[in-house]
Amino acid sequence: MYPGPTIYAREDDTVVVKVSNLTPYNISIHLHGVRQRLTCWFDGPAYITQCPIQAGQSFKYRFTLLNQRGTLFWHAHISWLRATVHGPLIIYPKQGVGYPFQPPVEEHVIILDVQGLDRHVKESGGGPPGSDAYTLNGLLGPLHNCSRDDVYTINVTKGKNYLLRIINAALNMEHFFMVANHTMTVVETDGEYTKPFKTTFLMLTPGQTYNVLIKADQSIGKYFMAMAPYMPAKNAPFLKKTSCGILRYASPTVKVDKLARKSHMKKSMTPLEPIIPNVNDTASVQAFSDQVKRLYPNHQWSPVDVPLRIDKTLFFTIGLNVFSSDSPDSDMPGA
Repeated sequence: MYPGPTIYAREDDTVVVKVSNLTPYNISIHLHGVRQRLTCWFDGPAYITQCPIQAGQSFKYRFTLLNQRGTLFWHAHISWLRATVHGPLIIYPKQGVGYPFQPPVEEHVIILDVQGLDRHVKESGGGPPGSDAYTLNGLLGPLHNCSRDDVYTINVTKGKNYLLRIINAALNMEHFFMVANHTMTVVETDGEYTKPFKTTFLMLTPGQTYNVLIKADQSIGKYFMAMAPYMPAKNAPFLKKTSCGILRYASPTVKVDKLARKSHMKKSMTPLEPIIPNVNDTASVQAFSDQVKRLYPNHQWSPVDVPLRIDKTLFFTIGLNVFSSDSPDSDMPGA
């Protein structure tokens, strides 16, 4: 199953997740964005807050989603397993509490991800290779030479409102997300409601999430949902490709003559393409980011009184994972 299963919960729920390791690798699971108040030992980074789960063993994570609601995600937190072992964590408001925005008729989770190979690292003794492709919910989309089954599609009804939960599960890549001819209303990010604002694109850093409302207010047809890279650094190597899913309007049920129906079908067969920001459009990204503001500025988590007197010093070390190279022609570590 890829992406992994979705965890559903409500704000302030205590969640128990049992992870059974059926792989031959050691593994741990990180609940990305969960505050883990008084449960930091269940945070998941292997060799930091816990020993990894051995092959054939199980482990239970127990944590409380204190004052959090929205979209987060979980992922493996050891070696390169983070790239492909992940899934959504959906947190609904408390029972009887509604959204601070118009309820959608449906909601959909979209995970932006990269497909890469770590075998090359060990074989070459060099750095990790660039990604082969970007994916939406594990599917490459119609811009790649793949089958029709490799296209993620959302079916909508004209006039209805939908909630899209967007997750950037990429390891080291910022991404744009947009839907052709549609405006999105941002209502939540990283488990916190935002002041609603309209935008034609999102920019998500690795591990970041956004909830957006989108109204199906365009003509009947197909529209590309696109993810594309954002890379402001000069001369940095990255995959300069776009991957797409399809937002598809349900066909009208009213009777029309054959000529009109044929004309309509021809127009709606080819999806409309979105306007994608330039790969290094920092100004647009800054303008987008400046609009993200908390809906409840006086929330109990802020402001925080920071102690001004320092009476303890903490020492931190930063490490690097190193693998032995499998290449006979290289004496370099494979990471």
